[in-house]
Amino acid sequence: MSQEEKQRKIIHIDMDAFYASVEQMDNPELKGKPLAVGGSEVRGVVSAASYEARKFGVKSAMSGAQAKRLCPDLIFVRPRFDRYKEISKKIRKIFLDYTDLVEPLSLDEAYLDVTENKKNLLSATLIAREIRKRIYDEVGLTASAGISVNKFVAKVASDYNKPNGQKTVNPDEVEEFLEKLDVKKFYGVGKVTAEKMYQLGIFTGYDLKQKPLEFLEKHFSNSGHYYYQICRGIHRSQVKPNRTLKSVGAERTFFENLTSEVFLEDKIISIANELEKRLQKSKVAGKTITLKLKYSDFTLQTRSKTLPYFIADKNLIIDVGKELLYQERLKNSVRLLGLSLHNLNTESKKEKEPIQKSISVQLKFEFKE
Repeated sequence: MSQEEKQRKIIHIDMDAFYASVEQMDNPELKGKPLAVGGSEVRGVVSAASYEARKFGVKSAMSGAQAKRLCPDLIFVRPRFDRYKEISKKIRKIFLDYTDLVEPLSLDEAYLDVTENKKNLLSATLIAREIRKRIYDEVGLTASAGISVNKFVAKVASDYNKPNGQKTVNPDEVEEFLEKLDVKKFYGVGKVTAEKMYQLGIFTGYDLKQKPLEFLEKHFSNSGHYYYQICRGIHRSQVKPNRTLKSVGAERTFFENLTSEVFLEDKIISIANELEKRLQKSKVAGKTITLKLKYSDFTLQTRSKTLPYFIADKNLIIDVGKELLYQERLKNSVRLLGLSLHNLNTESKKEKEPIQKSISVQLKFEFKE
């Protein structure tokens, strides 16, 4: 770790069970009760779970039916994203009182670089504590924080004393802190990768640190270099206030599984309408259209096509979406359908290439599993 990196002061703020906490705040009758945002006990997927529900094993991305089996008293509420965005803006305004170097990861978490800050405070630990107090006093929600020398360690640390807590990892504590952690706690190590590491005898950060770079690149390809660095506390990524938007999408989970492309056509139209609104709001267009299918057995399939021009019009998206839908037969009945645009005209691309207004060419489509 370089001397420059050791001197950086990075805070990662993570709201506690954000969506569920907003619902409990707005409806006092839900406080203290197991709550799931999104889905239902019949259909759908859990977007967020309250801490009362998490005690039963309920977590995000779990089917509503499974969540209900784990917690029979679970209460389901529909997500209100406009409300979550409203609260998120208030929280972000608090962040900006301390530094302009704020990098939002989502509505409920962000990195802050407070190496130099508007309050001229020397202690990042005290800044994090003050920010958390202001969020509670001004918004009514609790947040957790991780404080360290880079984004990776701060992110890992923010999960250490959840909920409503914080953890500071000083420069001389970084390597010891990471050595003791289970590799599944490392940001960027998912469930599948963690299992693979376990099979290779890598259980902790210390175990990971003992493996040479050649070994890690052999077993984890391009990610090997990343793992080699993070277990040593090396992560030089800067806090970037204006993160480049990489994709825009919309999707729907159906109340009943759909068994025919004919039924899915209407869904493509409604999803494309929503996607167009999101593209207009973000003021972007994209070249790559992806159709996402989640089948009744929860397997996922995507079909994509990259066009030679940018599109943002719903009619063009519908045309391409339908072509992708009929590209091959459905493997099973469908519980979720999504459309997204990637390869966006962000940054320098925006002014260099025009946005296509209509399709006048024959398109060929390829399948991507």
